[in-house]
Amino acid sequence: MEPAARRTYRRESEETRRADLITATQELVAEGGPEAATVRAIAARAGVTAGLIRHYFQSKDELTRAAFVSLMDGMTAKGADALEGVGAQPEERLAAFVSASLRPPVMDVGAVVLWAGYMHKVRNDPALRLAHEASYLAYRNILQSLIAALPREATEAQQRAEAIACNGLIDGLWLEGSVLTHAFAPGEIVTIGLRSVGAILGVDLIAHSAMLPDPGKILP
Repeated sequence: MEPAARRTYRRESEETRRADLITATQELVAEGGPEAATVRAIAARAGVTAGLIRHYFQSKDELTRAAFVSLMDGMTAKGADALEGVGAQPEERLAAFVSASLRPPVMDVGAVVLWAGYMHKVRNDPALRLAHEASYLAYRNILQSLIAALPREATEAQQRAEAIACNGLIDGLWLEGSVLTHAFAPGEIVTIGLRSVGAILGVDLIAHSAMLPDPGKILP
């Protein structure tokens, strides 16, 4: 295996240094799985000494979990960011969130590869499993709040079940759409996502997606 590329040394703030270590960890996990993200390799990739890592993280496992949380929270935040500048109409806001979840930069093969690199560790790492659960619930709770705002009669239990179903649908489309980009026409994944989520909830999200500030390509 070739040695990890070393970044040029420079003085950074603590926040930036932590971010550099997280990015280095993510890159190594994406390239070779969690086993490739050794303390030595992370330090070399980030351009720091191995001892400096202990200043920011108590252990390599803590850094590994921070890198996973950064990935998952970052994707959720990008979906939530799509709600900025969107009107108050509930259908329009839900359409914006679903669309953002199924387009770049959220839909990205590098994110899927990195996510997959962590998945086999979730079963045997209780702390990582808790981090995974928290990130899953954070996304699902946003989705459920958008569903709850729709102008229709539905119990909280129904909304929860619908959020679980829609989340599973979006996850599957995100996975295949990211890895097999060439297998889908431009806008096809977003269109399928909007139609399918709309079918589960009994609303027309395709019509409301046309009102978004940046609707992107939606198939007829």
